[in-house]
Amino acid sequence: MDPQPEPGELARYYPASYWFNPEEDRASGWAELYRRLVIRDHVGFVNGAVEATKIENPLVLDVGCGGGLLLHFVNKAGYRVAGLDVSPEAARIAWRVNGVPAFCGALPGAPVREGSCAVVTMFHVLEHVYEPLEYLEAAGRLLAPGGRLVVQVPNAASLQFILFGEHWNGLDVPRHLWDFRPDDLELMLDRAGFEIVRTKHFSLRDNPAGFASSVAPGLDPMARIVRGVKETGAQRLMKHALYFGLVLVGLPFTLLEAACRAGSTIMIEARKKQ
Repeated sequence: MDPQPEPGELARYYPASYWFNPEEDRASGWAELYRRLVIRDHVGFVNGAVEATKIENPLVLDVGCGGGLLLHFVNKAGYRVAGLDVSPEAARIAWRVNGVPAFCGALPGAPVREGSCAVVTMFHVLEHVYEPLEYLEAAGRLLAPGGRLVVQVPNAASLQFILFGEHWNGLDVPRHLWDFRPDDLELMLDRAGFEIVRTKHFSLRDNPAGFASSVAPGLDPMARIVRGVKETGAQRLMKHALYFGLVLVGLPFTLLEAACRAGSTIMIEARKKQ
């Protein structure tokens, strides 16, 4: 974005209620079941990265952990986990709802010992921060020898961007300060001292949902929270159902674009250069 908003202005678009709380009502409970289903895609990718490190008693740090659902399932696979988020509410939900130890703060200066992490993950973080290269360099310092970095960002070279243009959900103005194409992310990882191990262009959680949000932004559950839309429980449930229908409609298209290596997200596993 040019010009980029000042931090004080940007904070207005991250209200305290931004993070999903499954305990709110029936609609939130159904949404939680859906999230638990589609998050397995990310969990499998992260667990694969952990296994590749061959590190004993590995620690997985999720930067921008939100409510801690990803780490909840990674922990169930037998790995130690910790979350980091700038939102106190997100950290509270991670601790109380998902049993994940989470801390407040930014990655540079995080209360984690250097060289202590087997895997550092950043799902949809880099596009939100003012200095993404600084975040990648900080992650590199936290990784143990043989550790892995997992990052995911919206793909500005995707078919969805071509199709929807300025209405593409991945732009998310003004909260997304940067938009990345695959070459951009590869160059930035190289400058931070990483080399790419594997790349994935499809996310069951994000790609179909991004399609639905681009078609009908007024139904996007997170956008409704950010905008403070007043809804009854019945209205929320109806909008969730319509949104889920659009997600299903968009699934074939998102599978096709991912097969063309032009999915609406890029998920990368990287390691520090030898």
